[in-house]
Amino acid sequence: MQLTVAIIGPAHALKGEVRLEIRSDDPEGRLAPGAVLATQDRSGRPAADLTVERLRFDGTRWFAAFAEAPDRTAAEALRGHRLLIDTDTEPEDEDDDAWYRHELVGLTARRVDGTGLGAVTDLEPGVAQDRLIITTPSGQRVAVPFVEALVPEVDLEAGLVVIDPPGGLFPDLGAAEVSEDTAGTSGSRATRSAGEAVDGAHHD
Repeated sequence: MQLTVAIIGPAHALKGEVRLEIRSDDPEGRLAPGAVLATQDRSGRPAADLTVERLRFDGTRWFAAFAEAPDRTAAEALRGHRLLIDTDTEPEDEDDDAWYRHELVGLTARRVDGTGLGAVTDLEPGVAQDRLIITTPSGQRVAVPFVEALVPEVDLEAGLVVIDPPGGLFPDLGAAEVSEDTAGTSGSRATRSAGEAVDGAHHD
């Protein structure tokens, strides 16, 4: 399966550099100079492979330059392309508590007492921790920090994710119905790597 490492944004400066929308928690590893990545254009069709020539982080955003795009015009033509990896050729991940975005989306979300919360509709990467996006039956999107204290169980076989939300996180339930024991907790389950499929996530 091919997963997205990054999406190419607008050209930056005059030397073929582009801004990247990162979809991996390991951009320095995935996009190291010399790496060759498959790509898809904006319509989702396969496009020419790209070779990373430079990669840098300015403290807020990632930028890269590719050997196949030596100037601003060529770089701008890559805007919207996806940089891909093939997970079928990846070494086995030894961490059993690790998931890709495509494994999580579609899971039923329930509280620890069995109360239905909705369904997982996205996994958003974050700096400190990822966030599970739960869409409730009323259509509200709730971002749940993907940490073990708040998401104590992920059961792919059962199609289920168990959530212990702090008070007020799910307004549909009412503040009185949810436990406040876990408010302010941390201990992130970080993204594994790549994805539109953004890379999955794991217990720390």
